[in-house]
Amino acid sequence: MIIQQTIGNTKTHSIEGLEIDLLEIEWFETTKRIQRKRTNSGVEIAIKFIQEGQRLNQDDILYQDDKKAVVVNIKPCEAIVMTPSSLLEMGTICYEIGNKHLPLFIQNDQIMMPFEMPMFRWLEASGYKPEKQEIKLLHLLKSNVAPHGHGNSSLFTKILNMASSND
Repeated sequence: MIIQQTIGNTKTHSIEGLEIDLLEIEWFETTKRIQRKRTNSGVEIAIKFIQEGQRLNQDDILYQDDKKAVVVNIKPCEAIVMTPSSLLEMGTICYEIGNKHLPLFIQNDQIMMPFEMPMFRWLEASGYKPEKQEIKLLHLLKSNVAPHGHGNSSLFTKILNMASSND
């Protein structure tokens, strides 16, 4: 099954009475434009998003017929979670993490990022109060800077792009 765009999301599109087949993905797979995965029932899905900027979100509907729907479920992962005490602290934390070109999520007035022990220790040493939690990272903060490269593609990124174009 080839998916080129989502049908909708269960928050705005009814799938009541249908069998739900979950496509479980990791947070970092939400922005991949081309990927092959299997749903929980074993259906092979090929995602080939054509438009730039398309991404998968929690509860996106990838396929629907009169009997079943394939729905995205983002798996929980270990994350660093911080609850800033002020807008200034939020801005400072976001700036510091963004300056390191690491993915950043904002959910429920909290700042979150995938768990990395060096970052956790750095945040503690800087006087912040990070917590380690198992959580779904859902709302990736969009930025205009490419991660890990100040806008220039790394050799690794170039190799990945060449390899994925052969699919």
